[in-house]
Amino acid sequence: MADDQGAPTKDARAEAEARAWSMPIEQINVADPYLFAAGDELPYFARLRRDAPVHYQPEHEFGPYWSVTRYQDIMAVDTDHETFSSEPAITIAEPEDDFRLPMFIAMDPPKHDVQRKTVSPVVSGPNLQTLEPLIRQRAGAILDALPIGEEFDWVDKVSAELTAMTLATLFDIPQEDRRKLTRWSDVATAREDSGVVESQAARRVELLECVDYFTQVWQDRLKGEPRNDLISMLAHGPSTRDMSRMEYLGNLVLLIVGGNDTTRNTISGSVLALNQNPEQYDRLKADRELIPGMVSETLRWQTPLAHMRRIAKRDVELGEKTIRQGEKVVMWYVSGNRDERMIERPDDYWIERPRARQHLSFGFGIHRCVGNRLAELQLMVIWQEILKRFSHVEVLAEPKRVHSSFVRGYERLPVRLHA
Repeated sequence: MADDQGAPTKDARAEAEARAWSMPIEQINVADPYLFAAGDELPYFARLRRDAPVHYQPEHEFGPYWSVTRYQDIMAVDTDHETFSSEPAITIAEPEDDFRLPMFIAMDPPKHDVQRKTVSPVVSGPNLQTLEPLIRQRAGAILDALPIGEEFDWVDKVSAELTAMTLATLFDIPQEDRRKLTRWSDVATAREDSGVVESQAARRVELLECVDYFTQVWQDRLKGEPRNDLISMLAHGPSTRDMSRMEYLGNLVLLIVGGNDTTRNTISGSVLALNQNPEQYDRLKADRELIPGMVSETLRWQTPLAHMRRIAKRDVELGEKTIRQGEKVVMWYVSGNRDERMIERPDDYWIERPRARQHLSFGFGIHRCVGNRLAELQLMVIWQEILKRFSHVEVLAEPKRVHSSFVRGYERLPVRLHA
C-alpha cells in the first residue's frame, strides 16, 4: 500500500522494519531483488550496519558473498584495487561462461586505465560546456510538450527521454534510434524474473542486435578522421581499436547502462523524494540556488546503482572478519549512503545538507563513475527548467520499482503537472 504521494504506508513500512529486525541475521539476503522491488531493502541494511557490517551470506543463486555495508569499509574496498579485483564482473551475478562481456570497469590496471582514458574526453569539462545548451534546449522541449493537469508517466516522458537524447549525442547516432539505447540498457541489467526479457536466450538476441548496430557505426567511424564521440574514440583508440566483438559489446553495455540508469533513475527519484518531503520541495521552489545541493542529495538518497562487487585477491581482514582469497565482496553503496556514523540525519532527504557531495553513489578510487559530472549536469538543467514552468510536479501513486538489487530505480512514476 502507498499514500497519494508515492510513499509506502506506515503499516507497510512498519511490517518491513519488523521483519528486518526480527529475522535471524544469518538468513538476511540483501541481494534479494524482491526487497528492492517492494521498496523494503533499507531496514535490512540498517540491521547489517548495526549488527554485522561485514556479513557473510553462504547461500545465494550466484554463490556465497560478503556484504560490506558501512561507509568507511566500502571506501576501504573501493580504493584498494591491489587487494580487491574488479574482474570478471561488477555485479553480484556471475557472467555466463559462453557469453562473457569484458568491459573496462570490470578490469584491473593497467588495461582498465588505458581503456577508461580513451573515452573520458567525451565527458571532460570543455565538452560538457559544449553540451549544456543542447541539453537545456532538449529539456525545455520535453517539458513544454507535457500535458498540464493530466496523469502521465514521468519515467517514460521525461527521465528516459532526456537521458536517451544525451546518450545518443555522445554516441553520435540518429536521435530516432535513442530509445534503442533505453531498451538495451534495460535488457543488459534485467533478470529473467523481471518481466523485461523472457529468457537469457532472448536477452542474448537483443544484446547481439546491439553489437551488430554499433559494429556498423564503428565501420563508419573508421572511414573518417577521429571525432569527439564515443564510438570514434573506441575505433581509433590504440588500446581499444583491436577489441574482440564481445569486449566491444561489453564496453557498449557499460557506456549505455552508465549513461542511462544513473541519470534516468535519479531524475525520477528527485520528483519522488520532493513529493515525499514537501517542506523540502517548498524550499527548492523558494530558492533555486538550492538546486545543486538537491542534485547531490538526490544522488545519495536514490543511490541509482545499489552495489558493486569485487573478488578478494588475497586473504584480508575487514570489520574483524577474515575474507578469503577468491571470495566475492559486495559493496552496498545504498547502505553506505545511509551510514549514521558518517552522514548526519542519513534517513532524511535534506537538500541543504552540508558536504552534500560526500556520497558513495559514483564510487571511489580508479573506478569512480567517469560520467558523474554529466549526470549532475542533466539533473541540474532539468530542475532549472522544471521550476521555470510548473508550480508543482505531483506524484499520484507509488512508483513501480525496478526488480533488481543492482539498478535501484523506477519503471513507472505517475504524475500530474500544475501550471
